[in-house]
Amino acid sequence: MAHMVTNCSFSPSPAVKTYSKSPGYCCNVTQFQSSKCSNLVLKSCTATRPNRPFVARASAAVQGQTQTPLTGSQQASGHSSSKPKKVMVIGGDGYCGWATALHLSNKGYEVAIVDNLVRRLFDHQLGLDSLTPIASIQNRIRRWKALTGKTIQLYVGDICDFDFLSEAFKSFEPDSAVHFGEQRSAPYSMIDRSRAVFTQHNNVIGTLNVLFAIKEFSEECHLVKLGTMGEYGTPNIDIEEGFITITHNGRTDTLPYPKQASSFYHLSKVHDSHNIAFTCKAWGIRATDLNQGVVYGVRTDETAMHEELSNRFDYDGVFGTALNRFCVQAAVGHPLTVYGKGGQTRGYLDIRDTVQCVELAIANPAKPGEFRVFNQFTEQFSVNELAKLVTAAGAKLGLEVQTKSVPNPRVEAEEHYYNAKHTKLMELGLEPHLLSDSLLDSLLNFAVQYKDRVDTAQIMPSVSWKKMGAKPKTVSV
Repeated sequence: MAHMVTNCSFSPSPAVKTYSKSPGYCCNVTQFQSSKCSNLVLKSCTATRPNRPFVARASAAVQGQTQTPLTGSQQASGHSSSKPKKVMVIGGDGYCGWATALHLSNKGYEVAIVDNLVRRLFDHQLGLDSLTPIASIQNRIRRWKALTGKTIQLYVGDICDFDFLSEAFKSFEPDSAVHFGEQRSAPYSMIDRSRAVFTQHNNVIGTLNVLFAIKEFSEECHLVKLGTMGEYGTPNIDIEEGFITITHNGRTDTLPYPKQASSFYHLSKVHDSHNIAFTCKAWGIRATDLNQGVVYGVRTDETAMHEELSNRFDYDGVFGTALNRFCVQAAVGHPLTVYGKGGQTRGYLDIRDTVQCVELAIANPAKPGEFRVFNQFTEQFSVNELAKLVTAAGAKLGLEVQTKSVPNPRVEAEEHYYNAKHTKLMELGLEPHLLSDSLLDSLLNFAVQYKDRVDTAQIMPSVSWKKMGAKPKTVSV
């Protein structure tokens, strides 16, 4: 099946052991520590189950809530202890995860990445590629060590395998866990039945495993989980941060905000949120759910330090996000692809703000038993507004940018009310990078720099919400 990862391996290096995923495999928890070459610590566990979809998650032990919000550097330096705080970044090889892992390491945290590397496999399966060349995770980590002297540890494996996850927890003993390790594309989840099943199994079971790992190995752990603003849908009322107070038939209560997911991916995120909220109540777990908007950009201070630290930049119709896609389309002379009427409005944020938000959540953890929700975005735009901004920015660079409406492959409102609250991260000290002319110029120049790598066949949407079926589908040739 399309979601199975069989004989998934990477090139051997002095630091990392090659492994394969197949029925009845022996799973090595591989810890990558880069010194000059690196030191290798292996802990083995035996697993005898069929192939499982891949996810990533982790756990953490925090030292309690402070009255004044802490900065990341205060928390990383120990604040209440001499040892650096340990953060496990699950899904640390991905778009948001890689930037976050480097940022936290640079801030003084001791960082470990847990990843199954399956995002790279998706590109191979679908015939896609990042606009930017991206180095292997092993070379990325080695380069970071060479440039900064800082070690990032690596555990390669599937967190849907609880034995693997348990060993990773016991080996690294994290103080915080940041969970990016999910299949994060709505179109991918709507390709066919097998991808829908993979997405829900991978995301929901992986999160459940993380919750059980926290309960078993680190009850004080603070889970920082990446959610999505897409859980809310587009209601005709203001969107609150996780909870809403309502009065009905003379009685008042504060309840979880209603969810209106619009894909099998978004539905998996909704179920994650319910499972996390339940375990906070039942087991006393502390958790922060970051309902993130649409991310744009590619460079952070850390990823810009060397080409081997470059982040991925997706522009295709499956994994690419709106503003990134528009910038690439403008760079290669392709009309901007506005779905339907273009009134779809969402929250957006720069990837530099993603890493800042995660740092703030770690530095100011939830209390034991608390399930808190932060809406993680900085500005709202409609698709039409983004297209106008890119068109104007392109004209300044001498690009003739056109826009065309294409049939909407999704099932969604194309004109709607949208007003989402996003104050909690601001109150913790978020200093947003708002979308400016200079940032758009930078993104467009970046896209122009790599335009020879663009496969124009991947620009148009190829996944239809209404036409998906049970038969496995090849999205591209």
